Amino acid sequence: MSGIRKAFGMVNRKPVAAREVRVDPLQIFDALPLAVAVLDENDTFCSVNYAAEEFFGSSKALLLHSNLCDILPLDHPLFLLLERARRAGVTVAEHDMILEGPRLLRRGCTVQAAPLQEVPGCVVLTLQDESAARALDQQMSARNAARSITGMAAILAHEVKNPLSGIRGAAQLLEASATAEDRELAVLIREEADRIRAMVERMETFGEKKLERQAVNIHRVLEHVRKLARSGFAQRIKFIESYDPSLPHVQGSRDQLIQVLLNLVKNAAESIDSMDRPDGEIHLTTGFQHGVRLSASSGRGRANLPIFVSVRDNGPGIPEDIRRHLFEPFITTKAAGSGLGLALVAKIVADHGGLIDVDSRPGRTEFRIHLPVYEDPPESNH
Repeated sequence: MSGIRKAFGMVNRKPVAAREVRVDPLQIFDALPLAVAVLDENDTFCSVNYAAEEFFGSSKALLLHSNLCDILPLDHPLFLLLERARRAGVTVAEHDMILEGPRLLRRGCTVQAAPLQEVPGCVVLTLQDESAARALDQQMSARNAARSITGMAAILAHEVKNPLSGIRGAAQLLEASATAEDRELAVLIREEADRIRAMVERMETFGEKKLERQAVNIHRVLEHVRKLARSGFAQRIKFIESYDPSLPHVQGSRDQLIQVLLNLVKNAAESIDSMDRPDGEIHLTTGFQHGVRLSASSGRGRANLPIFVSVRDNGPGIPEDIRRHLFEPFITTKAAGSGLGLALVAKIVADHGGLIDVDSRPGRTEFRIHLPVYEDPPESNH
């Protein structure tokens, strides 16, 4: 028996006496990752933890003794939720709630209200913003879609382009010696061959290519995109720019970021044109947002994505039935669209180690890209 124990590393050890650890409940309260607030019978804040400070974007000193109605309008459904918890004496919850007020905008929140039995009228409110989790799900879906498109592009490039060149060449030869009636058919064959080749080349852009990372001034990229749009497809649309001039450079490829933002601006312009509205606007915004992190592609730790770039339009919005699948290939709202534009956008953003999400409703659609800050490469020791 002793031999078996040694073989499997089973060594007799003396039991270690449990060490008594005293922890202040307030320390546990502040360490909770969920935003937790205690409200009295008048919906005045009695206590908040650190996560609640971040959730409401306000310090504990300002939140304490202020009222929930200072943050949300009195007709907000959250007040009814709190009243139900007090009246029924049980925990009540609601999912996918929008918390919108003069100083707060949180979408896709899960909210729970639990009555504090020891103190009549007091309610423990927990809040969780699940919009980031949804954006991550969309990002993973986009990455998987990009991988499938990459494989498809490689197969198409190899199996289609070579015989397509032969078909096009044969059509040109026939065109030169054919009668007028047959020449029309030869031209049709050549043009269709060119169209298929162009489609295959668009698919090839999904191929796996090493990203050359460099410091990119995102405001110069946006200015370049705006000039291209104003001189072409967005001549009648008003651009409104709101930039944070203190932003550092982002890490990535200037040309690919131009491609991403030009695609988003073009989609916004086409969305506005579909309504034929004279007051069409595209808002270009940049800023710094703390707390946005994504698992690093290397699998080591999590990458910070503090810089955001937003493209917002006042078009008709994106239909609910396709919003969740927007970054998947061949999903489009355009009658003549290929459905590859946003899939390519999602792939490029993912290649940058970034995150893209969308928020849309009638009259307001916003695409927001989160990107990493450029960091100087470590100096090599010779």
